[in-house]
Amino acid sequence: MTIARIILNKDYVIGDVDKRIFGSFIEHLGRAVYGGIYEPNHPTANRLGFRQDVAELVRELQVPIIRYPGGNFVSGYNWEDGVGPIEKRPRRAELSWSTIETNSVGTNEFCQWAKDIGTEVMMAVNLGTRGADAARNLVEYCNLEEGTYWSDLRKSHGYSQPHNIKTWCLGNEMDGSWQIGAKTADEYGRLACETAKMMKWVDPTIELVACGSSGSGMPTFGQWEATVLEHTYEHVDYISLHTYYGNQDNDIKNYLARSLDMDDFIKSVVAICDYVKAKKHSKKKINLSFDEWNVWFHSNEEDKKIERWSIAPHRLEDVYNFEDALLVGSMLITLLKNADRVKIACLAQLVNVIAPIMTENGGSVWKQTIFYPYLHTSIYGRGTVLNSIIKSPKYDSKDFTDVPCIDAVAVISDDNNEITIFAVNKDTDNSITLDVELNGFGTFEVVEHITLENSDIKATNTKENPNNVVPNSNGNAAIEDGNVKATLGKLSWNVIKLRKNND
Repeated sequence: MTIARIILNKDYVIGDVDKRIFGSFIEHLGRAVYGGIYEPNHPTANRLGFRQDVAELVRELQVPIIRYPGGNFVSGYNWEDGVGPIEKRPRRAELSWSTIETNSVGTNEFCQWAKDIGTEVMMAVNLGTRGADAARNLVEYCNLEEGTYWSDLRKSHGYSQPHNIKTWCLGNEMDGSWQIGAKTADEYGRLACETAKMMKWVDPTIELVACGSSGSGMPTFGQWEATVLEHTYEHVDYISLHTYYGNQDNDIKNYLARSLDMDDFIKSVVAICDYVKAKKHSKKKINLSFDEWNVWFHSNEEDKKIERWSIAPHRLEDVYNFEDALLVGSMLITLLKNADRVKIACLAQLVNVIAPIMTENGGSVWKQTIFYPYLHTSIYGRGTVLNSIIKSPKYDSKDFTDVPCIDAVAVISDDNNEITIFAVNKDTDNSITLDVELNGFGTFEVVEHITLENSDIKATNTKENPNNVVPNSNGNAAIEDGNVKATLGKLSWNVIKLRKNND
């Protein structure tokens, strides 16, 4: 059997994991809100209309932060439409997705839902059709306690305590031609700079995310980031990255290698940030917010059939299969490997729209295949990322060379008593024996070896068969001569949990 080796040393670390790296995203798009988290007539709905069966699964994921309300949607959104008495809120023609927005859910309702499920809000402001004035007013509405027009208006709407939102996005994908109010880098950079100043004058404790390019394949990529940071460097804290992958060519080897592209994307943006830092002779470090990432391609053809000006249509409802879960696992591993600079990341999105959670209107809720690697990393991936030295067999694919068959990362808990190894075996034909050398940690024992495997790479979870692709604890990881030894099945997701033996 082929062997892969990992060397871990307690003194060799990448960085601490910011829990926000396991964030997600809810946009007013498709059935993410209406029919997703919110459905007043559902049997499980609470007094505000939010589905509690969905809330239970979100709590299970322990999602630490959720980006809201968009996305493309935010670039044409008037936040004032979504506050105050629901019966008085306007119905708007929503241009980014050609739907009707009822505004039944707005800032206060979403913040209350987030509080109820134990997560924070990452609020985006409209820098497409609006700008600094509307943005600073929204900060005042959300974060000031009382005594000003907007804070007192919030109180009159029934929310006596401020929402205290600490993470804010300065617009969304502003270099995209599809974006409402798209801008050049200089136009956006100047607007973002002035908006950031005013928002922080209202609340100096907030952190701000500037828009990076809409993707690494954009012709603007690279120069956009540099120009935007030239304008905003001393006023923002993060710059955003977005990427989605798909297996349109039905080439699994090439598909699973896409995590290498994600890693290169991250390192390229880090280099740009540090270039601007050096150019400005600044002592400040800009970190990364990878606030849109996922697999997205399954629903592309169906979405072409959607009728314009409908309400909450079935849109972007990708049905994920087993191979998608493997790539999502590798993407999560990639984020952890870059935890020294990636401090926020949002799996896009959370419910129904390219999501780990799916619902039926008026009916059931179930977990998609990608739910499980997201769940495992969110629960077990908090602590400090170790700098894993990995020696793995490699393969070549259409677009990539020297792709490691084993993609892995290890995280040690804050109390140093637990180590979790996350690993994907991308080999389509062979199991691989994993040998993990533990240096300087003391004696550990294997607590559990979770695996996600399936003989059918196209297997999915559906309403009728929600448990078709589920993890088990039948892995064979064990300690032998002080090392961790385990068999990683071909095309498998693995979580090996170790605990310090104090006997």
